[in-house]
Amino acid sequence: MQQDLIAGLGLSGGGAPRSGQIKIHGPAAFEGMRRAGILAAETLDFITSYVRPGVTTGELDRLCHGFIVDHEAIPAPLNYRGFPKSICTSINHVVCHGIPGERRLMDGDILNIDVTVILDGWHGDTSRMFFVGDRIPIKARKLVDVTYEAMMRGIAVVKPGLHIGAIGNAIQRYAEGHRYSVVRDFCGHGVGQVFHDAPSILHYGQPGDGPVMREGMFFTVEPMINAGRFEVKVLSDGWTAVTKDRSLSAQFEHTIGVTATGYEIFTVSPTGLHRPPYAPDVTTDPVVSETGPA
Repeated sequence: MQQDLIAGLGLSGGGAPRSGQIKIHGPAAFEGMRRAGILAAETLDFITSYVRPGVTTGELDRLCHGFIVDHEAIPAPLNYRGFPKSICTSINHVVCHGIPGERRLMDGDILNIDVTVILDGWHGDTSRMFFVGDRIPIKARKLVDVTYEAMMRGIAVVKPGLHIGAIGNAIQRYAEGHRYSVVRDFCGHGVGQVFHDAPSILHYGQPGDGPVMREGMFFTVEPMINAGRFEVKVLSDGWTAVTKDRSLSAQFEHTIGVTATGYEIFTVSPTGLHRPPYAPDVTTDPVVSETGPA
């Protein structure tokens, strides 16, 4: 089931046909991805001040769309395999692919905004969690913080010679160490001049799984972490994925390139707005042993 969903759905985890061959890129491609990645991050920086109670997700979509086209870029999700909007907005128990509309944000919501821009033919793909208002439950703050750290721990193991499975293993160990679950139905993906390409980047598994990383690979790391069980379902609109048990879900995403000695993150915020403010009373220390997941 999970592999069918990975192959068959659209924006996170790749719904477009992949070439099947992992592309290796040179210096000019790295420069193109830097420019696209920075613009994607700047789009999220721009929208940050508009995320507040009472604003509709449709308004956020219109604002992001305007910002992207004003910078002579294209919002990649718009009309991609039928997706009707320029960004994804996923609130609370929505895992991914939430469609912007008339839903008004409420104080206490947690929100993921996922943007992908096409600039000079290159795709910058990133998402970030936002706190709406100032009445965010501690349990929601902790989930968001752990999700960010899980993504960064996955990215930290990227280097030539290791299997892609090392990324998912690091993410799964950290998330499950906090008694959260990792969504199986969606994954990261190769990216560059194609929105979704090989390889698939699973956010769970064993260190020896998958292809070996090589310098010049581009892909996303975008774990979706649930406070409850990992199972999800897709609603009747064909896009919106929600947790089956209606538990909270969080996601962060970066686009990265594999370098000779490690990795480069293309979608780092120029202003440092990578994540919501850290909650000092939330601990993120692992609570289980160093043994890997079953």
